[in-house]
Amino acid sequence: MDQRRVYIIKNQPIKKAPVVYWMQRDQRVADNWALLYAQEQALRIQQPLWVVFCLAPAFEGATFRHYHFMLHGLTTVETALKKLNIPFYLLQGDPQEVMPAFLQKSAAGLLVTDFNPLRIVKEWKQKVAQTIDIPFHEVDTHNIIPARFVSDKLEYAAFTLRKKIEKALPEFLVPFPKLHVHPDFPEHKENRSLPWEEIERSVTADKSVQPVSWLESGEKEAFRNLTRFIDNRLDRYDSERNFPDRPGQSNLSPYLHFGQLSAQRVALTVRQSGKNPSSCQAFIEELIVRRELSDNFCLYNPDYDRFNGLQPWAGTTLDHHRDDPREYLYTYEKLEQAATHDDLWNAAQLEMVKEGKMHGYMRMYWAKKILEWTATPEEAMAIAIYLNDKYELDGRDPNGYAGIAWAIGGTHDRPWSERKVFGMIRYMNYNGCKRKFDVKKYIRKIENLNHGGVQELLF
Repeated sequence: MDQRRVYIIKNQPIKKAPVVYWMQRDQRVADNWALLYAQEQALRIQQPLWVVFCLAPAFEGATFRHYHFMLHGLTTVETALKKLNIPFYLLQGDPQEVMPAFLQKSAAGLLVTDFNPLRIVKEWKQKVAQTIDIPFHEVDTHNIIPARFVSDKLEYAAFTLRKKIEKALPEFLVPFPKLHVHPDFPEHKENRSLPWEEIERSVTADKSVQPVSWLESGEKEAFRNLTRFIDNRLDRYDSERNFPDRPGQSNLSPYLHFGQLSAQRVALTVRQSGKNPSSCQAFIEELIVRRELSDNFCLYNPDYDRFNGLQPWAGTTLDHHRDDPREYLYTYEKLEQAATHDDLWNAAQLEMVKEGKMHGYMRMYWAKKILEWTATPEEAMAIAIYLNDKYELDGRDPNGYAGIAWAIGGTHDRPWSERKVFGMIRYMNYNGCKRKFDVKKYIRKIENLNHGGVQELLF
């Protein structure tokens, strides 16, 4: 196990007592460096290993759609761990309260968790660390190159991080070792299954946003979808990924977001696929450089979801154009209901509401129009984040926060020609989309998903 993946949150001697892996961001058994590290430590001191997931009552605006997808994935985690003789526990409540109570009751000797740069999770970990009296180790299993290792500062743009990634990638893009069947301990005699249906019924998240039907969750489904993408679409990825009227994207982001699929496994599989080299290279750029840039953005910028977190030039130009007249102004209710004058924007919003996803190119257009149609950049960011996190399966994610900051605030971008409202933020418009792809074909595709109109989708 490469120790450069490990970050010590609380440095104390490891006690000869059960090791607990607090699974949070990376909800899988296969290809999980945090779980591998936890088992390595447990075997070294000849102690039980327990995996714990804490089901928080609310998480950054997550809805029933997200909880449903997550819980169905966790059922497969429980099944896979049983085969390895590793108990799985699901706790319900505020993590900073229920985790210390569980650790005390179980007399644990080491707490291991996975890496997450989001503010709320960092706060949970800090408060847990202040409460417990055992060592607390964090393992970055989400990024191929650990975020804290590849850079110790906020990177300006993709090109500044890309150089560091290219240098370190050969050391980190390596095959995974296998987990072992864990030795039997008296504490592990119970072989119960969790009451998943009862747990799902107990979720109080917004049930107006229902699960999607086009995508199943779980590790096996994630790998099946990866295989389908490689077999059917990877060869065309370089030429078709930015065309919303074509099926060119991977659709893997929900699995990557919930950690049901390892980005490292995806990269290894794509590299070994023998597919079109330019498409493989383009996909690897998105998978590694852009994803890890987003984690860097949220790790080192505490205001990643706020106007204050924008680069100085962007804040200055948006301030300068703050009072520019807007041709259209929409409330968040009108935007949520896809009730604008722009049929292309409405289609993108409907795609997100109905499918829990929006084509990547359309997400850029979608967010930039929210800036153009709201009174302030602060309001634009708040509405874009609210809608993205409410409906997107991969919402509440560094990629989403970085993408919105890019579209509305020029993050990881450069100044462009100055214009009204946008200042020097990169501009996109309807006619530009018409020149790029078949707008009407895309709109028809979304209309076919939505026979009953937006009210059916929202309520």
